[in-house]
Amino acid sequence: MDYQNIHPAHAARVYMEKYPKFLLLFITFLLAYFLFYGRNNLALHAFVISTGYLGIFIAGLMFSYGFTTAPAISLFLILAEHQNIYAATIIGGFGALLSDLIIFRFIRASFADEIEKLSKEKLIVELDHHTPSKLKKYFLPVMAGFIIASPLPDEIGVTLLASIRSISTSLFTLISYASNTFGIFVILTVGKMIS
Repeated sequence: MDYQNIHPAHAARVYMEKYPKFLLLFITFLLAYFLFYGRNNLALHAFVISTGYLGIFIAGLMFSYGFTTAPAISLFLILAEHQNIYAATIIGGFGALLSDLIIFRFIRASFADEIEKLSKEKLIVELDHHTPSKLKKYFLPVMAGFIIASPLPDEIGVTLLASIRSISTSLFTLISYASNTFGIFVILTVGKMIS
């Protein structure tokens, strides 16, 4: 298709139909940008600040999902200036943990059959056979914890943990909470420094 000779509205519609998830992700980045730079908009800024620790909890819930991570980070950055950083870290961590538990339960329940099939694929069996047991025991949880702590979508880290049969819900809860609170603490610290 020759995109130079078509109407911009038609080109936009073609792209929206072809890449709807990327469009949605782009929109969330725009939302994050307007939230953060909307600090000069006194009404918006005052509203965000008025949400207080509830806003921190909601930002924590949003922090775990790939499509809402960017707006959550913006909320953390704005609210960091007006909240106790330690209390905010704990509260935001609980919000993120709640979202991660939902993802974990969903993956364990809905993907159990496919995870079982995948574990029997030749490549996976070979990797499993040739990977030292100590590396298997620690590498995946550490990598998953790093992903959960970072702004990367928690769905990836949670899926890695859910695929490990020996990970109990209580161990998952510990890894998720520790990782999320560390990531949120770093974001809130940056928010305090730039405010």
